[in-house]
Amino acid sequence: QVQLVESGGGLVQAGGSLRLSCAASGRTFNTYAMGWFRQAPGKEREFVAINWSVGSTHYADFVKGRFTISGDNAKNTVYLQMNSLKPEDTAVYYCAANIHLNSGTWLGDYWGQGTQVTVSS
Repeated sequence: QVQLVESGGGLVQAGGSLRLSCAASGRTFNTYAMGWFRQAPGKEREFVAINWSVGSTHYADFVKGRFTISGDNAKNTVYLQMNSLKPEDTAVYYCAANIHLNSGTWLGDYWGQGTQVTVSS
C-alpha cells in the first residue's frame, strides 16, 4: 500500500498562487507516476497533471502555462505550483500515485484524502 498526504490548500484571491505538496509513504516503488486530480462541486473528478520520476510531465489543457508540477524523488514528494488562479479552479485537489492512462482516461491506484482550494473572485 501507498499512503499519500496532501498539504497546502486554502483560500486565495483570483490571480493569486498556491503550492500543494503530496508526500508518499509505504510501498513507494509505486510512486513513479504521481500527480493531481481535482473535483469541483457537482462535477466529476478530472485529471490535472502528472509527474513521472524520470522527470517527464504532462498537463491538462486548462492548466497549461499556469500550473507546474515537480517531484523530489528522494522525498517521495510531488508538488503542484498553481499561479494565476481563477475561481473555476476551486475544487478539492487529490494527489494520486501509480497514475496511468486507460482507454483515454487518466486513473490512479492510490489516493490522498484531498485538500480544498478555494479561489475567490
